Amino acid sequence: MTETLDENSKLGAKPAPTPPAVWDPVVRLNHWTLAAVVIANGLINKAGGSLHIWLGWVAMCTLAVRLVWGLAGPREARFSSFPPAPRAALAHLRSLLRGHPAEHTSHNPAGALMVYTLWGCIAAMVLTGLVMTRFEDPFTIAAEKAAVAAGDWSVLTDANGGNESVLSKNSERLIKDVHGLAANLIYAKAGISGRAQFAAWFVEDLLD
Repeated sequence: MTETLDENSKLGAKPAPTPPAVWDPVVRLNHWTLAAVVIANGLINKAGGSLHIWLGWVAMCTLAVRLVWGLAGPREARFSSFPPAPRAALAHLRSLLRGHPAEHTSHNPAGALMVYTLWGCIAAMVLTGLVMTRFEDPFTIAAEKAAVAAGDWSVLTDANGGNESVLSKNSERLIKDVHGLAANLIYAKAGISGRAQFAAWFVEDLLD
């Protein structure tokens, strides 16, 4: 191998080009931030706790940044580079099984569907979380909990002088169920993505 490289160097041959890094720092930071929030809120933090709520707001802000970046960021990060296309996703999976997957400068079609599903689930979790916390910011919620802990329950009284939610019990249950379902879909998506990545590596090994 070394002799071949030396011969190529003597002949003036250029080294094989390496593929450029596709994802910019904003996309990478966005990805790992959302992953950390999902893991922390799903497996570590107490549901409905202060940290759980804070991280929910972090997820909302992170998702908003990705939305802006998908419109104004680099070409590879823009939504126009990986539109949701179910037929193209199926074609990509077939090409992967045949051992000849096409190269893409951004997400491949199957990966794009998974990404949009992930964002949709996170958006559903954020929205239902906001509804369950009455759209109050974490500072207000923390102040209310501190007041209740000190014995002042008046902070939980709404503007009409009662402490009943404006939502019916069935609506509250439905919102809570949607919140949990979105979380479970994210975990299922993570499992599918992991198996798909393993399959891609396996196919590459067979081709080598």
